[in-house]
Amino acid sequence: MLIPFFWMVSTSLKTPGETVAMPPVWIPSEWKFENYAQALAAAPFGRYFWNSILVTSLSTIGELLTTIMAAFAFAKLQFYGKNVLFVILIGTMMVPGELLIIPNFVTLSNMGLINTYAALIVPYLASVFSVFMLKQNFETIPNELHYAAKVDGCGDFRFLWTVMVPLAKSSVVAVTILKIIGSWNAFMWPLIVTNDQMLRTLPVGLQAFTTEAGTQYELLMAASTIVVLPMIVLYLFLQKYIIMGISRSGLKG
Repeated sequence: MLIPFFWMVSTSLKTPGETVAMPPVWIPSEWKFENYAQALAAAPFGRYFWNSILVTSLSTIGELLTTIMAAFAFAKLQFYGKNVLFVILIGTMMVPGELLIIPNFVTLSNMGLINTYAALIVPYLASVFSVFMLKQNFETIPNELHYAAKVDGCGDFRFLWTVMVPLAKSSVVAVTILKIIGSWNAFMWPLIVTNDQMLRTLPVGLQAFTTEAGTQYELLMAASTIVVLPMIVLYLFLQKYIIMGISRSGLKG
């Protein structure tokens, strides 16, 4: 598991010749730390960082709001057609994401949102998988708490945010982390819906090192290391919440 990360960091410190040498060079003969400075100067990575942070933050906040309220509705509220609607939503998870690219693009194009931040954020403000995972956790919380809160005059909305969410903190954090990682690493959708270089995110910005003349592997790996590092640190510090959240949701595998 660690070998790809080691190879990425090792290649980021090599000379151009060592990156394509055969047999492969595992340890650079001379560590070229200037590759990182050249990689950052090759494209407006400061702007890419800002775009990635903005898109990841807003899409994560939006997904959390929709996920928490939808999961609560399916877990604790009673309304007509609840089970049928939930089955339909779960059924959408069987549709490959690639099939939704063209319909989503056409929809956003008709709305005039192509090449805007909205195109990067709006389609990912909800996630059926997150709703399903959080619903499983909410269902483990006794209904007696809900009934007791209603007797004390607590409304559903207040009960959700003051009782349910704190009790399901591990699952909420797990959903948040998975969303942050997925949004930060997204490549295909940002590439399709953005034409302006100033709107592109970090994964798309890595294309700057691949041209018709070839790929600058040492600079590509240097930039990739910078892009991946925040997610590695985030995962290492918060991995226990991912494990706890998924285990409490009843998901296996």
